[in-house]
Amino acid sequence: MPPHLSADRPAAQPPSRGSVEALITQTRQLKGDVDAVRRDTPADGSDPQGRWQRALYDLALHQLSDLDEHLAQLRDGPQRLPEASLAAEAVPAVRAVPTAPRRDSLLSRVGSAEWNLLNDEASWSGELYQILGRDPAADPLTLDELPSLVLDEDRPKLTAMVTDCLIDAKPIDGEFRIVRPDGGVRTVHMMGEPVLDADGSTASMWAVLRDVSELRRSQRTVSETHDSLQRHRHHAQSERRLAVELQEAVLPPWRGSLRLPHQGPQALDLAAHYLPSSTSALIGGDWYDALELSDGDTLLSVGDLTGHGVTVTSGMAMLLGALRGMAVAGTQPGQLMTWLNQLLDASVQPALGSAVCCRYRPESRTLTWAQAGHPAPLLFRDGTGRMLNPPDGVLLGATSGAVYGQAEETLAPGDVLLLHTDGLVPGRREGTAAAHRLLELAPRFDEARTAQECVRAVVEEFGETEREDDACVMIARVAP
Repeated sequence: MPPHLSADRPAAQPPSRGSVEALITQTRQLKGDVDAVRRDTPADGSDPQGRWQRALYDLALHQLSDLDEHLAQLRDGPQRLPEASLAAEAVPAVRAVPTAPRRDSLLSRVGSAEWNLLNDEASWSGELYQILGRDPAADPLTLDELPSLVLDEDRPKLTAMVTDCLIDAKPIDGEFRIVRPDGGVRTVHMMGEPVLDADGSTASMWAVLRDVSELRRSQRTVSETHDSLQRHRHHAQSERRLAVELQEAVLPPWRGSLRLPHQGPQALDLAAHYLPSSTSALIGGDWYDALELSDGDTLLSVGDLTGHGVTVTSGMAMLLGALRGMAVAGTQPGQLMTWLNQLLDASVQPALGSAVCCRYRPESRTLTWAQAGHPAPLLFRDGTGRMLNPPDGVLLGATSGAVYGQAEETLAPGDVLLLHTDGLVPGRREGTAAAHRLLELAPRFDEARTAQECVRAVVEEFGETEREDDACVMIARVAP
C-alpha cells in the first residue's frame, strides 16, 4: 500500500501505454496456454486427483483474468465521464449518473469510491454500482449507510476497518460479503486509505472494491478437491496396507527354498516369488502355495482372482483356504476345481478366477493336475522345455455346473516344473507367446542346481520389466 494520500499532492503519472500493452499481451497469451492445457486434462469426475487438477486450472484462469483486468485499467486510465455528466458538473444540484461497463466485461468486477468527510458527500464509479447491484441513478451510500448492504456477521469487520482508517490512518485491506437487492450474495475485497489535508487531518477516504466471488469460489473448490484427494490417498494407503497384511498372512511363510515332503526320496525342491505391479499400488489376487499332505503327497497351486484391493485379497484368502481344506480331505485336482467353481459362483461378491492345482506323489513321481482357465505348467528336462497339455477347464466363477478335467504326468529326477500366473511376462497377454518366452530359459534351468536358482533366473529376466498386473512364479525341482 503506498503512503497516505494528500489532498493537494499531484497525481502520479500513468505508466507507459506500450509497456502495459506488452504485459497485457503476455498475460493473455499465458491465459490461452493455461486454458489449452486445461482442456487437454481428462474430465473424469470419478478421479479425485483429476478434479483437484481442474480446480487448480480454473483458479489460475480466474487469477490471470483478474491480472488482465487490472492491467487494462492501468492502460486505459480512469473511466471518462460522458458529455452529459461533464455538463452536469456545472449544476451541483444534479448528480451525474455513472456509466457502468458491460456486465460481462472484466472491468465490471472492480469499482472505486471516495467519501468526503468535510461535506459528507460520496462518489461511486459505475463499476461499484454494478458490483453492489444498485441503481446507478440512486445516490451513493455514505460510510454510515454502507454497512446496510453487508451480511450481519460481517458488519463488525467492516466497521472496524473503516474506524481504524479514519481515526488511526490505517489502510483498509479486507473482505466482507454483501447482499444485492436481488438477494444474491457477493464477496467483496476492499482496499483503501485516508486522504489527508494540509493539516494532516483526514479529509476523505478512497477505496477500491473488487468482486472476488468467483475467485473465492474457485479457491474453495481447490481446497475441497484437495481434501478429497488426500482422503482418497489415505484410504488407498490404508487399503493397500490391509491388503498386504492379509496377503502376507495367507501366502506361505517360506521365502527361500523348501523341501516337500520333508522326508524320503524323490522330494521336491521348491522356491517361489511374488512380483508386484509397476503401474498400480494396489495388491492383486495372485497366490502360490505348497503343502505337504497327510498321505505323503505334495499339493502345488498357483492362481489369480481378478481385480485389486482388500476385497479381492480377502476373496483370494477364502479360495486358497478352501483349496487347502479340500486337498487335505483327499479331493483330487479335477473334483477340487469343480467345487471351487461352485464356491466362487455362490459367493456374495461374484468374481472370476483362474488356477492350476497339482498333486505330486513322490513314490511314483506322478503329477496329477487340473486347471481352470490358467496357463499350463511348463516342464523342463535335459535343457529343453515344453508346455503340458491342459485338460478341460474354464475360469472359476464363469459358469455354473462346470466340470473340470484332470491329467497326469510322470516326472523324472532333475525335472523342473514352472507354475506361474498371468502377467509374469509383461506385454504378452497370449498364453503361447508368454510360454515361448519362458521356455527360452531352458538352458539356464539346466545349469541351475536348485529351485531358488531357477526363480532367480526368472526374476532377472522379467522382474525389472514394467508390468500392468502383479504375478507369481513357483519352481518345483525333482530331486535327482
